[in-house]
Amino acid sequence: MSEFDCEEGTMEVKFRASLKDPSVKVPVKIDFKKIQEDIFQEYALIARSMPNDIITQDPTPKSLHAVFYELSPQLWPILEKDSVRCLLNFLVSKRGMAYKHTITSQTLTYMISYDALRCAKVILEGKAPRLNGHHANPNCINPYGYFPLHEAAERFSVDMIKLLFRHGASANVRTVGDNIIENLLPLHVAVENTCLHKYLEDNLFPYQNHRDYIYKIIHLLCMPEMKIFLDTVRLLAERTDNLVDEIWNYVKDGKLVQSAVLLLSAQAQIRGGCSSKRNGNNKRDGFDIIMCHIVRHLVTLRSENKNTNTRKLREEERIFMEFTGLLVDIVSQAGEALSAYIQAHSKVPHVEVLERVSSILKEYGFCPTGEIVDVKNL
Repeated sequence: MSEFDCEEGTMEVKFRASLKDPSVKVPVKIDFKKIQEDIFQEYALIARSMPNDIITQDPTPKSLHAVFYELSPQLWPILEKDSVRCLLNFLVSKRGMAYKHTITSQTLTYMISYDALRCAKVILEGKAPRLNGHHANPNCINPYGYFPLHEAAERFSVDMIKLLFRHGASANVRTVGDNIIENLLPLHVAVENTCLHKYLEDNLFPYQNHRDYIYKIIHLLCMPEMKIFLDTVRLLAERTDNLVDEIWNYVKDGKLVQSAVLLLSAQAQIRGGCSSKRNGNNKRDGFDIIMCHIVRHLVTLRSENKNTNTRKLREEERIFMEFTGLLVDIVSQAGEALSAYIQAHSKVPHVEVLERVSSILKEYGFCPTGEIVDVKNL
């Protein structure tokens, strides 16, 4: 019996028909089916009313985790087919996938790992009669210390991310726990995994200390194969708070490629997402704020450069900040044209992409020199 069912049966109760004659007892049959329907309705009402609040500690008992682990080999063929009918049959016949009127986050995460969009939609909605009002909370952490949105971000599943957002998922949830890198947003997961793409790893690491390195980053990110990664980052950035702060954190940590991924993907939010004002009237967009951070940091580095013990280290950091400033300037001015090209040309030869991106950069006054990317390495 699962968490979605109530046991059927009949019940016979004897009661006193008359206080005057206590010896008289009349057998009465109770309509258990009606009672069962009432119980179902009450359970369904409770289940449907369960809020999608952010829960940072998995409420599911460890014993239920073990039950789910044993069931998972039976569940994965259903998820590979993304069969709603088979899923509902499975849910109502097995224990381990619901707790306290809610389908567990472990169950939802497992569905997302198979990109089972139809199955995930059914349990997020909770409208199927056989679910009896049970639904999954997209903002409940799983036993592994992360949220369903982190799983979707890791797999660059744009449709799954959109589905989670439609059902109230927050983009501002962070990883928690001893067995995971803590404090990561879903946005961080998408950005970091984008940087693991073969194109970027083979051509951008280790860091190269010259201007053409910045142009190389831009050219590689404009390749058709990178579009799905940029789309995922952009989608998450649209719902992420304090986006400029997240970019600046990457810059401060010396993560130039990550900064470029986020700048190019989220430029629309960076341009219009900041309400800070200067001189009372003129609005400052995020690019202005980031450039101000860079300038202040450069001033600090120059003042500290007098110490001979740290001079070399500070000089390297100064050059890095200047190159980051170039990157911010490029995306601020040419980013919209580059983004429009990426969206409109998802299937074009690499050589054509390199030529067109170079042309766009030159139109905005940026002139890469020499061969930026060797097509043979792609």
